[in-house]
Amino acid sequence: MLHEVRLCGRRCGKPGNHGRHGMHGKTQEFQDVRSVHGTPVAVAVPSRARSFSSSSVLSVVPLFLVFLLSAPLTFAATLHRGVGPEPDSLDIHTAQSLSALNVLRDLHEGLLTFDAGAELISGVAQSWSVSDDGRVWTFELDPSARWSDGKRIVAQDFVTGWRRALDPATASPTAALLDPVENARAVRSGRAQPGALGVGAPSPHRLVVRLERPTPWFGELLTHPVTYPWPGEGTSRYSGAFVLDGQVPGARLELLPNEHYRAAGEVSLDAVTWHVIEQPNVELTRYRAGQLHVTETIPPGRVDWLRERFGDELRISPYLGSFFLAFNLQREPFADAAKLRRALSLAVDRDILVERVLGSGEIPAWGLLPPGMPGWPEGREPPLAPGERLVEAERLYREAGYGDDRPLEVELRFNTSLTHRRMAAAIAAMWKLHLGVRTRLVNEEWKVFITNRRQGRITEVFRGGWIADWRDAANFLQLFAGDSPGNYTFFDDPVFDGLMRRAARERGDERLRILREAEARLLDEQVIVPLYYYVSRHLVDPDVRGFEDNPMDIHLSRWMSLP
Repeated sequence: MLHEVRLCGRRCGKPGNHGRHGMHGKTQEFQDVRSVHGTPVAVAVPSRARSFSSSSVLSVVPLFLVFLLSAPLTFAATLHRGVGPEPDSLDIHTAQSLSALNVLRDLHEGLLTFDAGAELISGVAQSWSVSDDGRVWTFELDPSARWSDGKRIVAQDFVTGWRRALDPATASPTAALLDPVENARAVRSGRAQPGALGVGAPSPHRLVVRLERPTPWFGELLTHPVTYPWPGEGTSRYSGAFVLDGQVPGARLELLPNEHYRAAGEVSLDAVTWHVIEQPNVELTRYRAGQLHVTETIPPGRVDWLRERFGDELRISPYLGSFFLAFNLQREPFADAAKLRRALSLAVDRDILVERVLGSGEIPAWGLLPPGMPGWPEGREPPLAPGERLVEAERLYREAGYGDDRPLEVELRFNTSLTHRRMAAAIAAMWKLHLGVRTRLVNEEWKVFITNRRQGRITEVFRGGWIADWRDAANFLQLFAGDSPGNYTFFDDPVFDGLMRRAARERGDERLRILREAEARLLDEQVIVPLYYYVSRHLVDPDVRGFEDNPMDIHLSRWMSLP
């Protein structure tokens, strides 16, 4: 059956009345003609395809007709998504970047998962129960849960995976997330054997987890990739809705539906392509060209233009995440230099950053925990009035031994991103203006950046950030515990660690009170410079169905569809 070929620009007709209609004989849009295994085919692309003049259309149509008549056409519903920087790893235990976690949530699934609105639902576990004392969680696995090779997912796959995550030899940067499990800390530190971990498989379909103490948010933790079943060393098995079909480093990851997925019938897409695009302006260009359905972010400072140009395609919503600068406390000049660290924090004007550099609705931050986190209905108030902050910053800077005759010289590192570069340049200018600090900006490719940050040999000040893995303050604060693998500040404070241990033994309001005290200690020591609280920022093509704004900014491809 022939398909009508329509060549037009983004605003041909009313928005949303265009797009990819599969094999239903409806209007298609094409960007180009390509050769696949020697056969010319027309390629369907997203609906913002470039416009053509009438003369170019007349000259191209006969060529299209030749191709249409020479080969059968198939139109796949392929979702094209921006992923941001290259995922640092696709190993569920060593991945830590947001880009990697987003892809892994498409490829794998845990005991529990999220629906399109980030509400907790069953995953590999079809049901679960919690003991009266809150310490024993029992999961009954879905008998239809299969690996992508057709083999059943069994409880032992979780036991093996969790033991591997906590094995010091794995060096998992997210292993501490499993600390609520009985003996997890001891196993992670090498003080106990993996067999001591409080997880067992009494039968292939039943998993029993023993916790150190009641952990109400444990269910949300089980949506994190570090808790997923382990597919085996060197295998290409997947437990999620999709499988990895191909990868071009620095360019894209190509996913196909997992035919053995327990809910394969609910997956509407024929394929998903995650595009590696580090620069927001490049991503915007590709979205406008019709090469993406969903962007990972938007360029800073262009919200008004984007809203006018794209209307409801621009999606901005609250997001449980914090952006900050972090100090390496094991190296000069910031080791044992709380006054200097505080001076640098006070010299940064958060309002200017969010209004002039970002301009996407972000909230200025003076604390780590974002508003909307349970127990944190609002962000922390600024410590002083703006003018007073600068006076105090200069006083502390001089008390730390610096001044016009001896200016601080420092390196500020960040991973490649237009937003990060603009943010770093603005902060460096503020430090120079108010204190006389000489700042060298160091831009690094993502994998180099995280390696340097982890090793801590050359870092001084670096870009940091944290997105909620689950809705609990401890998820943010545990990052700075002395034994946390993700503690790249090397903050090692008995007071802070003691507060975190006390909070772990408490419940309800008393627990929240102690966690607030722990945050206050972190801020008093000025381990970080909080800058702003995130909002999620995406452009979403009108053809995409199933993309729901949510405070976790987690959007599994399995919930999305195209016409």
